[in-house]
Amino acid sequence: MEFILFLSNIDKEIIDLINKSNHTIEENTELCLIDKKYVGFFKRREKAIVICTKNAKKLGGYREDKRYDNHKTNIYIRRALRHEATHLVQSCNNNKPTGLIKNIEDKIHKRKFKALNSSVQLSGNYEKELEAYVMEDKPRKVKEILKSYCL
Repeated sequence: MEFILFLSNIDKEIIDLINKSNHTIEENTELCLIDKKYVGFFKRREKAIVICTKNAKKLGGYREDKRYDNHKTNIYIRRALRHEATHLVQSCNNNKPTGLIKNIEDKIHKRKFKALNSSVQLSGNYEKELEAYVMEDKPRKVKEILKSYCL
């Protein structure tokens, strides 16, 4: 799976926890073709996270040149993994947000509101999406809640 090349060590630990929770990770499935702006999905019934590496590379301006660090692509993929892992945790929590972060609306970066609204159109659940967007930048917290709710 190509997306693993873009992950940090803590994100690789998140993958191990996802696998231990009897969930799988897929890459570049047909879901990714819905729209190039989507970088990940959580398929609750199938117990699978989908990472859309091709979309992340396009959005991040990925270059094959080894001199280029592809920082934006790294960020897109890491955030997608953490976001979808948060949805996995919510699934383990009777399909509800964990509610661990207080004053959550104050914690989301203003630039994420457009993406949040787009995700809500797909999922239909504002609270769950809000929590997932906030958790994108909290890999240690994602690890913690995976252990608490799913293992």
